[in-house]
Amino acid sequence: MLPRLATPKYDMIVPSTGKSITYRPYVVKEEKLLLIAMESQDEVQIEKAVINIIKACVETAIDVDILTTFDLEYMFVTLRAKSVGEGVKITPKCQHCEEVNEITVDLEKITVANLEDAVDRHVKLTDDISVDLRWQTLKDRDKFDKKAGTTDTIINMVVTSLETIYSGEEIYSIADTQKKEVVDFIESLSSDQFQSLAEVIAQAPYLSYDINFDCKECSENNIIELKGLIDFFQ
Repeated sequence: MLPRLATPKYDMIVPSTGKSITYRPYVVKEEKLLLIAMESQDEVQIEKAVINIIKACVETAIDVDILTTFDLEYMFVTLRAKSVGEGVKITPKCQHCEEVNEITVDLEKITVANLEDAVDRHVKLTDDISVDLRWQTLKDRDKFDKKAGTTDTIINMVVTSLETIYSGEEIYSIADTQKKEVVDFIESLSSDQFQSLAEVIAQAPYLSYDINFDCKECSENNIIELKGLIDFFQ
């Protein structure tokens, strides 16, 4: 039997929980999944590859399906830094002339924006009715109709972010409620009530990194914030 190489182990903190988990760098077998997904330029395939790699490399017992989107994005970037190195090249377009530039991103300097800001996810809609919201997971995104219009997408985002509804003394867990009932509830809200929910969701933490470069073609300065995992695969 051929020898197996020893794989180093590392610890990281899950952003939303503050808990420490142990992981190993991904190997060629797992990197192949990512490269195939990246070649497709399909956001869904990339997200699935990321989830599969995290499941394979995290050695602490953890339910990946209930982790927030920003947890998974941060975990993968941390994994990638230990697996292929801290510097990753991306090719953003100049904001002035659209020339493609090559920039190196230091993965160890990527942060989770809004994480330290205390966002009240309990929203009062009327004197008697209020709701609790939660941050979304990548699994929630799988429930979206990719062909849906902007309005339907926003409504679905609010629907999947609902956790609990309070009506007087009654408490309704969304996990035990039919989706159609939840959609009907959201669509019965006034514009102001709906907007109050959308504004909370818009404050969700996200992966962030600022790049600052002078375009190689027009020499104009560019300051661009990379937001979310897909931006780091440009």
